[in-house]
Amino acid sequence: MYLNVAEIESAITSLHDAYPDTSEIITPPHLTHEGRTTRLLRVGTRQIDEVPGILLLGGIHAREWMPPDALVSLAADVLEAHDLATGLGYGSSTFTAAQVTQVVENLNLLFFPCVNPDGRAFSQTTSATWRKNRRPAPAGSTGSSCIGVDLNRNFDFLWDHTSKFAPDADVHTSSTPCNPQVYRGPAPASEPETRNVVWVLDTYPKIQWMADVHSAVPVILHNWGSDQNQSTTPADNFRNPSLDTVRGRPDDGIGEFIPERDLKIAVELAERMNDAIRAVRGVDYGVEAAYGLYPTSGTSDDYAYSRHLTNPAATKVIGYTIECGDSFQPVFSEAEQVIQEVSAALLALALNAPEVTDGA
Repeated sequence: MYLNVAEIESAITSLHDAYPDTSEIITPPHLTHEGRTTRLLRVGTRQIDEVPGILLLGGIHAREWMPPDALVSLAADVLEAHDLATGLGYGSSTFTAAQVTQVVENLNLLFFPCVNPDGRAFSQTTSATWRKNRRPAPAGSTGSSCIGVDLNRNFDFLWDHTSKFAPDADVHTSSTPCNPQVYRGPAPASEPETRNVVWVLDTYPKIQWMADVHSAVPVILHNWGSDQNQSTTPADNFRNPSLDTVRGRPDDGIGEFIPERDLKIAVELAERMNDAIRAVRGVDYGVEAAYGLYPTSGTSDDYAYSRHLTNPAATKVIGYTIECGDSFQPVFSEAEQVIQEVSAALLALALNAPEVTDGA
């Protein structure tokens, strides 16, 4: 019942063919290790450089089968509802025709359903619990666990956790190529799949928000994941080398700086997403900073937000990770319910993001 890689790509083509005036196919430049091309579908009536954008990622972790299906489903729902001038409903989470029009005609939604197609193909055909991409094992390494990189540890944000964090910070990342789950890769953005996400952010500076959909906890996570948030000491931040030996410890009086305004925006939008999720069937995902789950480095959401701090010319991108459902591959009848929760959350994000950001 879950879409395979070919079906995801076919769906992108079919949706664009059906709604050519409100969609565009975007092809990132980097082929995967197994030679696959993976594409995005932009949904919106305005040009990519005219209005703000939201980047929606799915399938970074291979075994998490629901997120790609959720993004394809939401793209189809939004395109059809706009075309027919109807609203959308997911349980008791409802969106009027006027709200759908507002989203499609005042924003661009960039759906990137399957960032890691090699991993998904392997998970769906060979090893259901596979998490990483399919980077070949380093020379001299043996064993299947030596293949692949955890793409959500490969982004250029405090990537070298061994030098950037306290030794006892318990960062959920590994520098060991044969780690079966969280190998960070040989260098930041070493992987073509990671570079494709970076390319999207580089190429489309109107992107102001990003949601990376994963499973399963469930929870909505906002920045930061490297340390506890604080908004009082700007010098205590990921660029400060004096924190490299202490970063990541809990309750030590040192945290990752985030301006109060940005934190307010991040939390308010996350709470509105959670409200929309709860209205579907009563499930409360909850909202917290990503560090509350466990300390991380090299993740997509922190990388997206950090870009404007390392490069003043880059757009500020408020980043989220949405952990949906409570299992990686639930029976599809349950997956359909989770897909509705994700759809409601992302529509709530799109509907509220401009207002909350401008009003903060």
